[in-house]
Amino acid sequence: MRTHQLVLHWIEGQLSEGKLAVGGRLPAERTLAEQLQVSRTSVREAIRILEAMGVVRAGVGSGPEAGTVVISDPTAALGSALRLHVATQHLPVSDIVQTRVLLESWAASHARPDSPELTGAARLLEEMDADGMAVDDFLALDVRFHLALADAAGNAVVSAMMGSLRESITGYASRLTANLPDWDATAARLRAEHHGILDAIRNDDGQGAAKLVAAHIEGYYREAGLRHST
Repeated sequence: MRTHQLVLHWIEGQLSEGKLAVGGRLPAERTLAEQLQVSRTSVREAIRILEAMGVVRAGVGSGPEAGTVVISDPTAALGSALRLHVATQHLPVSDIVQTRVLLESWAASHARPDSPELTGAARLLEEMDADGMAVDDFLALDVRFHLALADAAGNAVVSAMMGSLRESITGYASRLTANLPDWDATAARLRAEHHGILDAIRNDDGQGAAKLVAAHIEGYYREAGLRHST
């Protein structure tokens, strides 16, 4: 085992045993190196890996922001990893889209009609209904809307996975708009579909909402020229 992996293993153990939690701070670099009998370089390497994974935030200097703090941001880490694998073409975008359909359909079918996240989703739709909105602004709100629906299902793992999947292809989805024959017409259709999905969830029609979400996602990519298996 490489020495930085010893540090990672120790931190994982501290988290699993409840000795470290979100908001807690790791020991100082020198202290941790001495405690684990590794070099400070190994400690720094481990901390960099944990930062990239969204597990810690390393502060510098002194004061309340100094030190390495435990955080929890799985979406950013998973999204970055997926984005890189999509770039290598090892993970086809079509497979990412189909996985989105599976997860978002499940989330829509399990979203609670009285969930407070749905109020936020409705506000996002009001913003999206504005005339003359730039494409990228519309797509950014679209992402937030879908994630709000996922949050309404109350499953933290599904929310994180959905967020990472959408992050991994956000740029790709934006570029696909160039293939659309009439963006304004597409945007109008997407807005109407969003309202239909939200209405179905609020009416406690989870099965109907799931079908609408699947058709919504697949319809956009089909119109934009992406083919994928179902």
